[in-house]
This record gives sequence, C-alpha cells and structure tokens, in this order.
Amino acid sequence: MRLVVARCSVDYIGRLSAHLPMANRLVILKADGSVSIHADDRAFKPLNWMNPPCKLREEEGLWTVTHGKTGEQLVLTIEEILHDSSHELGVDPGLRKDGVEAHLQELLADNIATLGSGWTLVRREYPTAIGPVDILCRDHLGGTVAVEIKRRGEIDGVEQLTRYLELLNRDTLLAPVKGIFAAQEIRPQARVLAVDRGIDCVTLDYDALRGIERTDTLF
Repeated sequence: MRLVVARCSVDYIGRLSAHLPMANRLVILKADGSVSIHADDRAFKPLNWMNPPCKLREEEGLWTVTHGKTGEQLVLTIEEILHDSSHELGVDPGLRKDGVEAHLQELLADNIATLGSGWTLVRREYPTAIGPVDILCRDHLGGTVAVEIKRRGEIDGVEQLTRYLELLNRDTLLAPVKGIFAAQEIRPQARVLAVDRGIDCVTLDYDALRGIERTDTLF
C-alpha cells in the first residue's frame, strides 16, 4: 500500500464529472490497483476513487488514473507532495463473522428460495476488490441480487452493502444488481437508509432457517 499526502486538485472524467478544488488530501494506492482520495473527515468514505482494473501514469505535477474497462479517468493535479511512503501489508485474513452470522449465511445459502420462489444461489462469499459479498444470487426473473447478512443490522452494514453494489454494478455481466440487507434485527435508522438507497430489508428468523417452527417467509 502506498500512502501519499499531497496538496492537489482532483477531477473525475467519465459518465459523471466531478471536481475537488486544491487542498491537502490523502491518496491511497492499493496493491489491487485501486486509488482513493480522502479528506481528514467523512470517516472511512473517500471523496473520490477508482476501482480496479486501472492504471496510474505519473508525470511531473500530474497523475492520471485510467480505468481499464470504461476508460474513465481520475486526474490529480499535484502542487506539492508532503508525504510519500509504501508499506507491505501481506495477505489479509479477512473479516471473521461471529458464529451466528456465519451460520445465518450458510443456512440462507442452503435455503435461498426462502427469499422468493424460483430464486437460485450463484455463490457464497462472492469476491470483489473490496471484500466478499455474503451471498450473490438470482431472483425468479434472472436478476442479480447481492445479500449482506448481519446478526444486528446497523447503518454501517447498509454502507458496506452500498459499496458492494456500486462496484458490482460496474460489471456489465452482473448489472443491474439490487441489494438485500438481511439481519435478525434491523435498527430503524438502518432500515430508513436502506430504503432510501433502494435496498430491500429482510428480517431473518434463525430458528425457521434451522427448521424449527419454519414459516413460509422471512419477511
């Protein structure tokens, strides 16, 4: 991973255009080729980014990141580099879900038709550049659905699924991809945010999935 703190402006050139005026920012360049631009606020969310596959061309005062499939570009005009360092992080073991979440994922994958008649499983732990999607499946019409599973549904879980959907919808073989946020309990604020982003919410019945007092629906 390469960390660069620079005074720069940033322009995104593609289907949508965006401009960040000159300011001090953190630029993160990861081994997977992704590039993200951060300010010293907004928690984890970048100001702008480019997902892989992409290529960086460095010139004096100008960095151009070009996406390998779409041709969209992230252009950094650099006035001054304040810090530039690289770090080898090695292979990450990934997020370990607690026992209930892991079991919920396994049970739902084995009973994917519980989400709807005619639904089929594509894969558990579907890999993406920013981490695995819990379940990728197809609905009765053949549409792609990404399912994020939590024991307790919080706002950060909705944010996580939003990032997955944003990335998956760039894949023309999968798009359009809709999302389902599934949990044993979903907080009201998380439900409101999910609905606002077009994400369906499903309350999971752990006992029903295990075959104890099973019902015909999870909703």
